[in-house]
Amino acid sequence: MAIERKNSNVPAYSGRNLVSGCLFGIGLVAFVDEAIFHQLLHWHHFYDKSTTDIGLVSDGLFHALSWFSTIASLFLLADLRRRDAFWLKRWVGAVLLGGGGFQLYDGIIQHKMMGLHQIRYNVDVLPYDLTWNILAALMVILGFFLVRRTQKVGNLVHES
Repeated sequence: MAIERKNSNVPAYSGRNLVSGCLFGIGLVAFVDEAIFHQLLHWHHFYDKSTTDIGLVSDGLFHALSWFSTIASLFLLADLRRRDAFWLKRWVGAVLLGGGGFQLYDGIIQHKMMGLHQIRYNVDVLPYDLTWNILAALMVILGFFLVRRTQKVGNLVHES
């Protein structure tokens, strides 16, 4: 079912809603990873192939990346709000896509392929890896579903 939007700015800025949401999702998931697994639980550092000092520096750089991603997304969001073009459903879908995509990248590329760090050491990592990657995949699927439901077609927007 197509619903015509009262504000014609929303479809024109659908891509910016997507970018803002993805950046926010990356920043949010990276922040949660850094705060919980790196700082509170001390399970790993961003880079564990060197000394603890290097690991802490890598954590700081990782934290800065997540902060810059979050701030950039919020500047874009503020601009969308100013233009009356913020699209909540599309933005939330993009948050899930960005966060889940980053989490999958972390779990598959950084943990397994590059071996920068594991979720945890001195335990069977399989349950941790499965939980991490399955949650990420679910986020991506739900995000894709929400974004797909907000595809624009001309001046009409499909939402269902």
